[in-house]
Amino acid sequence: MTARQRPQGRQLDIKVVEGNSLYAKEPKVYPREVDGRFQRLRTAAVFWLLGMFYVFPWISIGGQQLVLFDLPARRFHVFGLTFWPQDFYLLTLLLVIAALSLFFFTSLAGRLWCGYACPQTVWTEVFLWMERKIEGDRNARMKLDKAPWTAAKFARKAAKQFVWIAFALWTGFTFVGFFTPIRELGPALLSGTAGGWEIFWTLFYGFATYGNAGILREQVCKYMCPYARFQSAMFDRDTLVISYDVARGEPRGHRKRSAPALVAAAGSASVAVADRPLGKDGTPLGDCIDCLACVQVCPTGIDIRNGLQIECIACAACIDACDAVMDKMNYPRGLIRYTTENVLEGKPVRVLRPRTLVYAGVLTAFILGFVWSVAARAPVIVEVLRDRNAMYRTVSHGAIENSYNVKLVNKTDGDLAVSLRAKTDLPLRAIGRSEVTLASGEVFSLPLTLRADAGSVSGREKITIEVVGSDGTVLGASPSLFYGPDSK
Repeated sequence: MTARQRPQGRQLDIKVVEGNSLYAKEPKVYPREVDGRFQRLRTAAVFWLLGMFYVFPWISIGGQQLVLFDLPARRFHVFGLTFWPQDFYLLTLLLVIAALSLFFFTSLAGRLWCGYACPQTVWTEVFLWMERKIEGDRNARMKLDKAPWTAAKFARKAAKQFVWIAFALWTGFTFVGFFTPIRELGPALLSGTAGGWEIFWTLFYGFATYGNAGILREQVCKYMCPYARFQSAMFDRDTLVISYDVARGEPRGHRKRSAPALVAAAGSASVAVADRPLGKDGTPLGDCIDCLACVQVCPTGIDIRNGLQIECIACAACIDACDAVMDKMNYPRGLIRYTTENVLEGKPVRVLRPRTLVYAGVLTAFILGFVWSVAARAPVIVEVLRDRNAMYRTVSHGAIENSYNVKLVNKTDGDLAVSLRAKTDLPLRAIGRSEVTLASGEVFSLPLTLRADAGSVSGREKITIEVVGSDGTVLGASPSLFYGPDSK
């Protein structure tokens, strides 16, 4: 991070009272509503992400909730697939993929996660939208907060709090619905028969949503989120970040709408310095008219013209606001834009570079590994334990028997009729029962005895116990050993 982009966030006002320094309360941020291509993209992301959160629990596939983390039953149902505690390594892979994705996209374009997909950002946008609908636009909200308390002000504030709390409680209810079947949770909460933990977590996550998105808002991003502190480790001079073009915009100042731009529009001749509008000190002005639109729309209340700051969440609201002002002034867009440090210094763009290539390669490998692991999951867990009392026993006519206890777990959502067999070149045959029907999720221990004719096995031999479905498909397998008398 260069000196030009060094964080220069808003400083708290300090008052000196009788020799003691006191930090004044940080002023409330009133972000102005803005329209533009990036804001429309963020709105689409909000609808998509909240749609998944609020709709998925109500969708069922084959009678099973689309996404359900059934902790008491130790089963996770995700898009028609059932995962068990034995599949915990898949969760580890997902977490690694999420971390690598964050590193990769941050190295490419900064804090895209924060600006478009972070839950704090998404829910804050919804709470701000409700606040605008009830209290009005930015100026109306500022005026309302400064006005003395009246019946009308109390009604607006009470209505906003009611809507916020209702939405927060619905969010907490939906969150718990990912762990308790939501179609059962709703009636249980309404009838008062829900469990204590279900009620607690509904209220807890409702309160967390209300506090983070309604009250704290930008304070979470500025002071509580650790990502802002270590993001610079993933940045370099070729990372796309929201930047103010100092060379084009400075010195800033007000001017008439008809004043020529410093940067001419495409296809037109450059504007001579002598034709530029002048500031109070007689210096030719840049393209920034110092309208503060970029500051007014910022959800964290920073001035992007002071350089890249850790408070910036890359929401691009300042880009949309500045482009709208440039359009009104008939100036070219891009005074504030997604760009790189090197481009601002006149150097070429480098998207493919060692950092991004390494991230992309490792991320691709983990994604492929995760897909293969899910596709290759065995529907039945097989654990084979040999009889510890004797390595083998000799029965009639000198035949050799080995005993095993085969533990089976049905990981599917339906019943499975299975049988056991030994995969080996040895002349082994199963003695007694080797078939069983497993209910969904059932854990069953099936005794298995394998016999070999006299003289056909000597010493220790490797075998594999296979679980075979009714159609002959191998559903699971586990290695083991078969012991016979040592050859003399």
